[in-house]
Amino acid sequence: MVELLYLTASILFILGLRMLSAVETARRGNVVSMVGMALAVGATLLKGGTVSWIPILAGVAAGTAIGGISAVRVRMTAMPQMVAMYNGFGGGASLLVVAVELYRTGGQVPLAALIAIPLSTIVGGVTFTGSVIAFAKLQEIMPGRPILFKGQHWLNLVLLLIAMGLSVYVIVAPPASGLFIVLNILALILGVLSVIPIGGADMPVVIALLNSYSGIAGATAGFVLSNNVLIISGSLVGASGLILTNIMCRAMNRSLANVLFAGFGATSVTQEVMTAAGGRVTEGTIEDAAAVFENARSVIIVPGYGMAVAQAQHAVRELGDLLIEHGAMVRYAIHPVAGRMPGHMNVLLAEANVPYDQLFDLDAINDDFPRTDAVLVVGANDVVNPAAKTDPHSPIYGMPVFNVEEARTVIVLKRSMRPGFAGIENELFVHPKTMMVFGDARQTLLKIIAALKAERGALAATG
Repeated sequence: MVELLYLTASILFILGLRMLSAVETARRGNVVSMVGMALAVGATLLKGGTVSWIPILAGVAAGTAIGGISAVRVRMTAMPQMVAMYNGFGGGASLLVVAVELYRTGGQVPLAALIAIPLSTIVGGVTFTGSVIAFAKLQEIMPGRPILFKGQHWLNLVLLLIAMGLSVYVIVAPPASGLFIVLNILALILGVLSVIPIGGADMPVVIALLNSYSGIAGATAGFVLSNNVLIISGSLVGASGLILTNIMCRAMNRSLANVLFAGFGATSVTQEVMTAAGGRVTEGTIEDAAAVFENARSVIIVPGYGMAVAQAQHAVRELGDLLIEHGAMVRYAIHPVAGRMPGHMNVLLAEANVPYDQLFDLDAINDDFPRTDAVLVVGANDVVNPAAKTDPHSPIYGMPVFNVEEARTVIVLKRSMRPGFAGIENELFVHPKTMMVFGDARQTLLKIIAALKAERGALAATG
């Protein structure tokens, strides 16, 4: 019965993961995966034999309360932080489980399990502290910029080699209690040192990679516990996380090694006035923007992290609905690395009830910009920077970006002229077709909506 429940849970995990690959079925995929997890946990408790149920029920109650409260209370803009922290919890749980199993058995376990113990310890420890650092950067508890120091990569390599040596000793002479504790400490330190050199621009990749690490740690813990469903579910998470990491790297035209070791964004440009290509900023008013939208028959909205910061997703949808009511075709262009985690913009727009059929990825919509009357860029920066296509010396050169400058008019909503995560000037902001409207994105959008309604109300009254 237990193995049958494990098999059923594994099938549900695979189906749920498949559903998560499409926006339309993602919610259903979550439910299917939750049912699978409930079966897996229930089967494990049935398999446990004679156990003390009080600590188990207490743990279930505590976990349910923490998960439920955080899911309800967390803002959609803070979703990357929660995802990062939950990745860390997965890695930390694996680390603790294999440590307990090593001391419980005295190392008298099959060779496959003995090899998996130090592997799960290293990956789990790196996942836990790495995720804590990612959370701290996203939450702005610590600087989001890369933190670099001389000899950093060599130090990481030395610590990793020491950890590998200790792992061999644990396998050869288990349980090697004192050295195993040192191995745990080294793993935790490696997690910190691995993530501090990574800047905010690369957080989508980091979160995807840490998600993969948590799955790998879980799978290796499954070998230690001889638990098939843990091996399967961990492998699914590990593989899907690696695939997603690769997708994120391709979206930025960078290798994983470049993301992890390059310290991208360490030198940040902070000037407030754009001088790129000798261009000048054209600043527009609320009325100017409203006039552009009033006459536009086709509009593409490009959201970015600034939309998340301003919590402007509902105002974006309201503007889109208003334009559609008056005959315009409105679509949303979603870049794979816009925001702070994979799918960040999709999550925010879904929370604002933007219809799924209005969302388009880069490849599906990029050729349509020349036939578009108006593009609205809401808090996006590097993903609309033409320098990625025109400047071989730019750090983002070769990164696939939206061809927004090819539209008839571009309206950019931004608080200031400060650069994005890449720390470089954006040539789009001084493009002849671009109108900059400064201010909080949400408040600006609400004012544009009010201006459109007032203008149409006046027309209706006179006509």
